[in-house]
Amino acid sequence: MLKPAATLRIELLDVTPLVWRRFVVPAHVQLPKLHKIIQTVMGWEDSHLHLFDFGGTAYGVLDDEFPDDLTRSEKGVRLDKVLGSATQFQYRYDFGDNWRHRIVVEALGAPNLCFTLPICLAGENACPPEDVGSVAGYAEFLQALVDPEHRQHDDYRTWVGGIFDPAGFDVNAVNASLRTLR
Repeated sequence: MLKPAATLRIELLDVTPLVWRRFVVPAHVQLPKLHKIIQTVMGWEDSHLHLFDFGGTAYGVLDDEFPDDLTRSEKGVRLDKVLGSATQFQYRYDFGDNWRHRIVVEALGAPNLCFTLPICLAGENACPPEDVGSVAGYAEFLQALVDPEHRQHDDYRTWVGGIFDPAGFDVNAVNASLRTLR
């Protein structure tokens, strides 16, 4: 019997334009692997801490340097077990910039045998660059890039490596990266 798959839609909250992805994972995926998949589909670089929140129960990487009695270890925790009957949950990345994501479970059931999981099906817009400085920092960054007279225009262009397209998203590139996770 085939193990079920979960079709998920993730949205980066509070940014414009809306950044979202639709992707499919094995429903039994463990949270550390789901974190890696999310990092890949969103375009993050996995250089900060993260947290999953399932209806008020938080899971993440426990850090002795920053003790937290409210967060449970994500190690060995499967998505299908913590999801229960919930249809959405939260994912937070980079507690300094505080990137908040909503993840909606769009479907749970038999996998499409044409796909090797995980796979990204669709999405729109580029994820903000790492360490851009939160929602407000990203808005300032975008404004500076389009205005050659902005005082930080040249600095941001250099920092980002020249060109940044906020509407850029390449599902094929994401899936090529996902293949390295399998």
